[in-house]
Amino acid sequence: MITSMTGFAARNGENAGYSWAWEIRSVNAKGLDIRLRVPDWVDGLEQAVRGLVAASVGRGTVNLTLRVQRDEGTAPLNLNAVQLTRILQALAQIENAAADTGLTLVHCTAADVLTQRGVIDTSVVQEDTAPLLAALIADLPPLLDDFAAMRSNEGAAMDQVIHNQITTIETLTKDAAIAAEARKDGVAKTLRENLARVLENADGADAPRVAQELAMLAVKSDVMEELDRLRAHVDAARDLMGKTGPIGRKLDFLMQEFMREANTLCSKAQAVDLTRIGLNLKATIDQMREQVQNVE
Repeated sequence: MITSMTGFAARNGENAGYSWAWEIRSVNAKGLDIRLRVPDWVDGLEQAVRGLVAASVGRGTVNLTLRVQRDEGTAPLNLNAVQLTRILQALAQIENAAADTGLTLVHCTAADVLTQRGVIDTSVVQEDTAPLLAALIADLPPLLDDFAAMRSNEGAAMDQVIHNQITTIETLTKDAAIAAEARKDGVAKTLRENLARVLENADGADAPRVAQELAMLAVKSDVMEELDRLRAHVDAARDLMGKTGPIGRKLDFLMQEFMREANTLCSKAQAVDLTRIGLNLKATIDQMREQVQNVE
């Protein structure tokens, strides 16, 4: 079963005081292009994510975004010891001065002290991100599984479409062989007329040259070689569709070969029915190429 290069998956998780949201999507591309947007403050995260994505995706432009947020109330409370000492000393001085004048002050609480400016250090403090990294990496495989499942489902739908198109090309090739056989008398007549014109003007002409021109006229009307190659391409396409792994590039190359033979068939047709079949072949091949360009 083929795999599509188009896919999407999203996942949320939480652990160790953090919550996060994954999002991954992909579109078709000639090769594998992984584009990551992950927090750079989690040591080793980007390299680990890139390796896991590369191991699960063979081809396509993959965009993965990860947003990490610390849960409220779990951030460490860092006290500025110097500022705390200054404030406590100032409070002691105030209480002593009040006592000297006979005043009794309401005792302040620790919460009151914490609200004083500068007591809580709001600067960024380095912390060990290894537990968070482990949690994130453990949460990534299920996301990639969902992503692969969607690409497989898309591929299953394309698989049926492409098989039907291959069958249509096979049928049109058979029809072209019948039409080519039916036009034999007309082609023979045309060849005789061309031969007569050549012979009328062959006085003094080089005999090998005349023979060469006649041979070229015969070749231009023969489409059996093109039909044989079209049949071979149909067999090759079916064989590829039965293989596992990325086959998109090979199928895309085969589409070029299909179209080359269809173009030659049209140029040699010399009959309305055969020309019509050739045009239908080209239209089907073009539709199939649109599908193939999204195959991994």
